[in-house]
Amino acid sequence: MITVLIVEDDPMVAELNKQYVEALPGFQIISAAALPEEALQKVQQLKPDLLLLDIYMPGMTGLELLKQLRTAGSETDVIVISAANDTASIQQALQYGAVDYLIKPFNWERFQQAMLAYRERKQFLLASHAVKQGDIDRMLHQHIRAVSPSDLPKGLTKETLKIIWNAIQEEGEADFSAEDIAFSSGVSRVSVRKYLSFLDSAHILTASVSYGSVGRPQTRYRLNGENHEQIHCFI
Repeated sequence: MITVLIVEDDPMVAELNKQYVEALPGFQIISAAALPEEALQKVQQLKPDLLLLDIYMPGMTGLELLKQLRTAGSETDVIVISAANDTASIQQALQYGAVDYLIKPFNWERFQQAMLAYRERKQFLLASHAVKQGDIDRMLHQHIRAVSPSDLPKGLTKETLKIIWNAIQEEGEADFSAEDIAFSSGVSRVSVRKYLSFLDSAHILTASVSYGSVGRPQTRYRLNGENHEQIHCFI
């Protein structure tokens, strides 16, 4: 079981990350920390396998925390989850040994991909003694699948994409949820979520997480004004 410590000062984001981790087999949340100093203590005491680390926090930043951990000799792995999207932060996180970097807001599929890839690498390293070059190449070079024009993921069709796209256009500049599009298009919510996730990965839509007063956080989407014309490559 891979033990996970969440380091996040926003309680709603921390809870969302907790729910995401608990939905994946092979992971166990052992604690959470809202402040960097608290996180340092918990890493030393609990020695988690993995840190889900925010950058923008009161006091020291997540990058400063990561630097202190490495200086102290901590071998805890880190996946950064942050709104920081500048190349300097990303480069520094990677230099300090972050195994992945997720920019907020992120979708469930990207989070799942990061966690499962980490689990696979860890299992590989724990189980293997002597390896071949091909084994290392497969472990280190699992690139995120790039979307190319006219290339729809398996299970998606142009016909259904057109129906969903028409429903999206009716929303205009307003944001919308998968439930909104399912209602107006007549396509099931499960299918709609797959298409919206694809459009998000193609940067035709922009996703954000909405936190209501009750219930689970909801993913809402909005047309990306710079890239939405790319839809014509797919339909």
